Amino acid sequence: MHSKRTLPSTTHLVLIPSYNSGAKVYETVAQARVHWNPVWVVVDGSTDGTAAVLQDMAARDAGLRVIVLPKNQGKGAAVLYGLDQAAQQGYTHVLCMDSDGQHPANLIEAFMHCSQATPAAMVLGVPVFDASAPALRVWGRKISNWWANLETLWAGIGDSLYGFRVYPVDPLRSVMRGQRWMRRFDFDPEAAVRLCWRGVPPINLPAPVKYLQAHEGGVSHFNYRRDNLLLTWMHIRLMVGFVLRLPMLLMRALGRRSSLGK
Repeated sequence: MHSKRTLPSTTHLVLIPSYNSGAKVYETVAQARVHWNPVWVVVDGSTDGTAAVLQDMAARDAGLRVIVLPKNQGKGAAVLYGLDQAAQQGYTHVLCMDSDGQHPANLIEAFMHCSQATPAAMVLGVPVFDASAPALRVWGRKISNWWANLETLWAGIGDSLYGFRVYPVDPLRSVMRGQRWMRRFDFDPEAAVRLCWRGVPPINLPAPVKYLQAHEGGVSHFNYRRDNLLLTWMHIRLMVGFVLRLPMLLMRALGRRSSLGK
């Protein structure tokens, strides 16, 4: 495996949480390595045998690190573990991407360069859907996006659910360590909202998303009932936080409008 980037970044890394993604994770990791160095994979208690193969890949590639967690804890928990490890090694930003092949590895460099130019911001992917996108999922995310923008007084979250993003490490760790949620499917939308509350501005960049079919190696752990209930409970919590923070958010929104008017 050879990366176009022979010199590793000392500030930005790619972080890929993985849980029973099947063989597609090998392709995802290989493509990520073509476009960035270093790449870390956090195997979240997978039982499909992928951990051993990924560790073998890492043994042959100095730009790849594989962390294996003993049991499944959820996407957010896996990301948080990676964030803690990244902070210990002095990294300031991570680009999170899914392991199932839905996210565009060829855009890693563009997102990283945007983050390097604006390190105080989070760089959020805004999905560009093709015909493979299930209509129910597309409409569902529109609802979640509306709530996320209400909860931040339209601070600029282009998409609340798309997981292809660059986060500043310290603010995200602080947000996650400050409460017990954001450990599973609720991680992506809650991270965007709570980081906005902390004053981390969003920058939105378009990125394609492809929903792979089973014959293409696609694996989905999304459960409509369980995960939609989780998102509903998340937005209830966030609305409570929104009301408590409303004076601060109003002042910040007025400040944005004032700066745009100059």
